[in-house]
Amino acid sequence: MQNFTIHTGIVATMDRANVDTDQIIPKQFLKRIERTGFGQFLFYDWRFMDDGTTPNPEFELNRINVKGSSVLVTRQNFGSGSSREHAVWALEDYGFRSVIAPSFADIFFNNCFKNGVLPIVLPESDIDELFERAEKHPNYQITVDLENQKITDDHGFERSFDVDPSRRHNLLHGLDDIAQTLQHEDKITAYEAARTW
Repeated sequence: MQNFTIHTGIVATMDRANVDTDQIIPKQFLKRIERTGFGQFLFYDWRFMDDGTTPNPEFELNRINVKGSSVLVTRQNFGSGSSREHAVWALEDYGFRSVIAPSFADIFFNNCFKNGVLPIVLPESDIDELFERAEKHPNYQITVDLENQKITDDHGFERSFDVDPSRRHNLLHGLDDIAQTLQHEDKITAYEAARTW
């Protein structure tokens, strides 16, 4: 898993509440065996016209000023619906390193930390301000600093955010569940060697 320390990136805003995992990555794309390659299908039904290839000019991520964005700012209850981990895989594969919202669905929130994406909860008023700043400044960028738990921009915005200490540690060091287990590989090996079958 890719670690997360400090990231500066272009902000894409999505003024939609209750975005569910079926919209993040539609079910017809869940047949892939790998954990990669899902980014091309992110928000598929919204990003493309009915032909499945023509970009929808009305969709937020298709605007020219958010091309190459890596921070998504959105509304409450992001990631609701089914528990598919593919939703985070799609966001990460598309290029998003952080998602900022007033609230998240619990399973999606947990899946983010296990896959190198930092979900940040901010009050609605701060989200509103980020929306306003993204509208005002072309190619608006923010810096997300997990080490110091701060979000800043070049225009005077600065906010702190909370992260569970163990999740923060794991994300700073790029440790998913398997990597955490392998930190105790010597003990596991010793146990297996001593075990009688």
